[in-house]
Amino acid sequence: MKSPWWSRRKFLIAGGSGWLGLAATGVRSGFAASPAEFPSPPPKPSPNNRLNLGLIGAGGRGRYLAAEALRLGENLVALCDVDARQLESARKFLASQGEPGAQAAQNLRLYEDYRKLLDDAKLFDGVLVATGARWHAPISMAMMKAGKHVYCEKPLVRTLTEARQLAELARNSPVATQTGTQGCSAWTTRRAIDVLRAGLLGPIREVYLWCDYYGPNPPSHDAPAGEDPVPAGLNWDFWLGPVPYRPYKAGLYHPGCLRFQNWLFMDNGMLAGQGAHTFPLPVLGLELGPPVRVETELPEPLRETYPSKGYFRFEFAARGDQPPVTLWWTDGGRYPPEEVTQELKTGLGKTPQGGILFRGERGQLYAGGWGGEGILKLQGEKRWRGVLDHEAAKAVPVSLPRSPGDNHMQEWLAACRGGPKPLSSFETGARIAEVFLPGILAMRLNRPIQWDAQNLKVPDAPEAEQWIQNHYRPKWLL
Repeated sequence: MKSPWWSRRKFLIAGGSGWLGLAATGVRSGFAASPAEFPSPPPKPSPNNRLNLGLIGAGGRGRYLAAEALRLGENLVALCDVDARQLESARKFLASQGEPGAQAAQNLRLYEDYRKLLDDAKLFDGVLVATGARWHAPISMAMMKAGKHVYCEKPLVRTLTEARQLAELARNSPVATQTGTQGCSAWTTRRAIDVLRAGLLGPIREVYLWCDYYGPNPPSHDAPAGEDPVPAGLNWDFWLGPVPYRPYKAGLYHPGCLRFQNWLFMDNGMLAGQGAHTFPLPVLGLELGPPVRVETELPEPLRETYPSKGYFRFEFAARGDQPPVTLWWTDGGRYPPEEVTQELKTGLGKTPQGGILFRGERGQLYAGGWGGEGILKLQGEKRWRGVLDHEAAKAVPVSLPRSPGDNHMQEWLAACRGGPKPLSSFETGARIAEVFLPGILAMRLNRPIQWDAQNLKVPDAPEAEQWIQNHYRPKWLL
């Protein structure tokens, strides 16, 4: 059955001059997405009506998102995954999640192809997307163009071109979007943004981000030779989707994000995987745009996977009356210098395994790796105090609305019903990706780069285009 909101024929016609027409060829730098023609969106449900949702990507993260939507009173009507085993496993999991889950599991429609799900567009109002970064932008854009609300897990995009395209589409779209960076809905995160914007710490020129939650990766390496039989029920070619084809190797890429995220042909390692959670606070709190310069250090020669330890230095231009900022990202067991974290270590008894440390002229602010748990210490003070408790922070006006119940999913569901745009909408998620993804270019080139964000170019490195543009395999795209 064809969708009354957006027929596949109309979608293809519109895509010919928009993002889809670029899928096979890759966009040129400086691309600005064509104004999208959107179908009339479905009528907004009243606050007492349940939203009908589909889940695309039925692995571990996806099924927990679906369970959360059911817990909040919505209706799950469809599961979509290219792996039949994941579909069945997800259905069993949902059936175990109390009465709402058991009821949904009985009536679910199962799909192995998101395009067939779109053919049944009258069935659902919105989708939860949890497929892995290689599929996030293509599927999200297809659903948005079909007039569907979209909640997409992070990393929201894989390339800088996707970030630019998705942000432009979201700006002109009537649907509600949400990036799966849950820490952005914590009240401590939103108050920390207010504190930073108010200038309570004085001018800030240094920010340190680090992540040691998962230990070091193996040294960067290539895929082993050979090929294993593809498990029954798994459409391996479709699973890879837009990225270059690779032979199936058991346990190498699938299933699970911690397996596939380090393979650079389909994802961007820990910088994107955890960085998508950690960068929002400095980007939003300091109102950062894309960096102007990035450098990196590699602990070993770069092969097909992310290195064992990440190190990136991002330099940002002055913004209004705010000075230039240098931001460091490290992972895999590499921490900021001891002299940087000494006061934090003294106050907490140890250096946290990850987080964000802002060092201003009048004080410091630390938040956890997901943006929450904010603590503050002004000059002359002996101890750290929470951003919600510190007297100076209490005096900072509230500028950001509180998420309903501090719940990330609930904020999106409210937006689907016509409520305020979520703080982590796709516009925000894409903006944050444009801040950290130039680091991948410096890593790939293994040298410092100047970044021309306006034109999406490394001016003296035309070879970087291969990692900036999409270069999709079009076989599985709409």
